[in-house]
Amino acid sequence: MKDLLILLAKNLVDDPGAVNVVEEEQNGITTLRLKVAPDDMGKVIGKQGRIARAIRTLVKAAAINEEKKVNVEII
Repeated sequence: MKDLLILLAKNLVDDPGAVNVVEEEQNGITTLRLKVAPDDMGKVIGKQGRIARAIRTLVKAAAINEEKKVNVEII
């Protein structure tokens, strides 16, 4: 799931080198924190949060296959 999030983010931004994902697990829920360059934040969030919502949906769908719960936070 972490690799999927990195792949999605790197394809959206202008500075793929600044993409960083931190994975943290607590109480059976995995939290993925996505950090990108400040200039690329709008590209990851999208208009009215549509791209961010789509990213979360894709990662959660991948997590269902592994029977895990995942939250994605964009920092």
